[in-house]
This record gives sequence, structure tokens and C-alpha cells, in this order.
Amino acid sequence: MIINKIALIIAIIGCLNWGLVGLFQFDVIAWAFGGSGSVVSRILYIAVALAAIWCISLFFRRNEIAL
Repeated sequence: MIINKIALIIAIIGCLNWGLVGLFQFDVIAWAFGGSGSVVSRILYIAVALAAIWCISLFFRRNEIAL
């Protein structure tokens, strides 16, 4: 399903961002959108969290046939 792929892409982007925070103390989202407290940054952080929650559900599904 397309929503699974979108959620996975968003989760991967979020994970890469947190990897940069851990390795270099550099938050790309905060840098690009005016700080970690800005409205846009907070919306993006929430989108990453929702995508991660959606990806958790993939563990509990039966294998789907991709068309």
C-alpha cells in the first residue's frame, strides 16, 4: 500500500535527522524551519511520530502481495 511506503519514508527521514542530532548535535528540521519550537518543526516532529506508530502496525500484519 502507498500509505505504508509514505510512512516508512517519513520515519526514515526522521531517524536520519535524530542520527544527526546524536552524532553532530545538528537538527536539520530545527535548522530549516526556525528552531525546534516553531510551528512547522513541531508539525513535522508529530508527522514523524505518527509515521513511526503506523510502521509499528506493519509488524502485526500478514504479508501483503505488492502489485
